[in-house]
Amino acid sequence: MTNSTHEQGNSTVPERAGRKEWTALAVLMLPLLLVSMDVSVLYFAVPAISADLEPSGTQQLWIFDIYAFVLAGLLMTMGSLGDRIGRRKLLMFGATAFGAASLTAAYANSAELLIAARAVLGIGGATLMPSTMALVRTMFRDAGQRAKAIGIWSGVMVGGIALGSVMSGILVEHFWWGSVFLVNLPAMVMLLILAPVLIPESKDPKPGRFDLMSVPLSMAAVLPVVYGLKEIAAEGFETSYAVSLAVGLVFAALFVHRQRTAESPLISPALFRGRGFAPAVLLNLVASLAMMGSAYFTTQYLQSVLGKSALEAALWALLPSVLIGFAAPVATALVQRGVNRASVVAAGFAVSACGFGLLTLTGTDSLWTVLTAAGILACGAVVIGSQLTDLALGSAPAEKAGSASSLLETGQEFGGALGMALLGSIGTAVYRNDIPDAAPAEAHETLGGALAVAREMPDKAASALVDTAREAFTSGMHVAALTGAAILIASAVLAAVTLRRIQPAAAPEPEPEKALI
Repeated sequence: MTNSTHEQGNSTVPERAGRKEWTALAVLMLPLLLVSMDVSVLYFAVPAISADLEPSGTQQLWIFDIYAFVLAGLLMTMGSLGDRIGRRKLLMFGATAFGAASLTAAYANSAELLIAARAVLGIGGATLMPSTMALVRTMFRDAGQRAKAIGIWSGVMVGGIALGSVMSGILVEHFWWGSVFLVNLPAMVMLLILAPVLIPESKDPKPGRFDLMSVPLSMAAVLPVVYGLKEIAAEGFETSYAVSLAVGLVFAALFVHRQRTAESPLISPALFRGRGFAPAVLLNLVASLAMMGSAYFTTQYLQSVLGKSALEAALWALLPSVLIGFAAPVATALVQRGVNRASVVAAGFAVSACGFGLLTLTGTDSLWTVLTAAGILACGAVVIGSQLTDLALGSAPAEKAGSASSLLETGQEFGGALGMALLGSIGTAVYRNDIPDAAPAEAHETLGGALAVAREMPDKAASALVDTAREAFTSGMHVAALTGAAILIASAVLAAVTLRRIQPAAAPEPEPEKALI
């Protein structure tokens, strides 16, 4: 069955997707899974890479971070480019680049080559993510089916991030560090073979001239802000990071001005005239803030407070992901049965707020409480993300699906960095306030510093310092969680107000027998 439309009465009704489209969706999930996994796939590989390639401290940071920076900086450019040259064409270009860069990274014999390969992986990722979402928008014209497909898309993306660290730990334990990159190759080869057969090409029929000036402006807006937020989360507030944020905001203002005045802008302002698009982007950013802000604490809690190894912590962290698979389908079913989308999204924020609330009840030995809180938080965030993604893509013109997707994903990058910076800074401030003045200087900086210096102290003093530091970290997590809960409750109210008049996705019509779902 094709995705064309047919006449029914006096209205044009989109045909429902059949087996071919749902099979194509499964193919599209392969690159999405791998791109999301690559955010965390170096989690366990860095020590082995350091021993083999002997990078400097700065090079090691770039090996880890350059992928996310390039990805964030190019999302808007690649989304707009896909609208112009064709999303399938861009998808296949990205898959080729991603596969070649994965092969190069796997056998890199120097830190410089690995950094370059990771940068090309970021370029490939920036083409793949908006292309997959835009193709979902164009393949699934029926609102009900599109909502289901986007729910699957959201679950795969969140699950990939959790799976990446675990897979890297298993591979590094049994093979060499390059194996974490080689797993990308079979999926990319399969995509290159099947995409021309299963995935229809789609693009803007009247795209206009590509605005080259907007490309450096978009990167100059995104990269300094993401860098500043990430460094504040990792190192604390410093003047240089504040300057980086300010520079990014200045270029962001210039970028917005360019989009409003250019004859053929990179991101069409018409997107924001669609009902619900702007609130969806903003609220989705907040959901990402909650997810990444909570992960900042829960990952440290599992390792540094409970004392689990990195691989053990990653395996435990997979448990909350089990609940994610049920969240999006339930939310989609509720909306399709007539529950107002505003209520579902507001409920998602309320559920995530409950997850933060549960974090405030943790002590220094509360494994199951933390895992339950993380699961509740993730469920709420997936409900929010799937519904807002469907709303944003549904309100955007099909010919601008790539640009709409890239804006959503850029907002997620901002939200994640902001969540770690905001909640991380709050937790760090409480931690430092609770550490006694007499404690060593290293212990005043981070919990990791306290654990490191405790190893060199006498047993009794070390035990006292470790207990105090773990309690201080947990107290910081409590205050950060209260802040996160307050933000989410306010967002629930905002969602209920701004989305209440936007109609839910249309209920699906009876399914043709030859359709798969």
